[in-house]
Amino acid sequence: MPAQKGKDLLLKLGDGETPESFSVIGGLRTKSLSLNAQTVDVTHSQSAGGWRELLAGAGVRQASVSGAGVFLNDAAAEEVRGVFFANEARSWQVIVPGFGTIEGAFLIANLDYAGEHDREASMSLALESAGALSFTAEG
Repeated sequence: MPAQKGKDLLLKLGDGETPESFSVIGGLRTKSLSLNAQTVDVTHSQSAGGWRELLAGAGVRQASVSGAGVFLNDAAAEEVRGVFFANEARSWQVIVPGFGTIEGAFLIANLDYAGEHDREASMSLALESAGALSFTAEG
């Protein structure tokens, strides 16, 4: 994957309708996606050379997403705030340029607001996967 513009990594929230429509939730300046897989150690006294053995496909997988920036409009701010206070697992899309789209249910784990007296108000959020995710390769 060649170098890509960080601003092209997008975070979109689904509207919950059928078919689902996704919209960008804000002008995020920083965004990150972390994919994790828990390992299950099955090493035993007979493991070759005492090397650790891992059981493939047995661990829990999860995705974490975080972002910080500004809301682009009141509707986006209200939607995210409503999803947080409802503690609702909603469909989100994370579009990674040159890689693809990850889509699935996420819960908002953190929703923060900040502001300095001589700057704009900003927000940050953290999402945790809440079910199976799908991946669609770019191209």
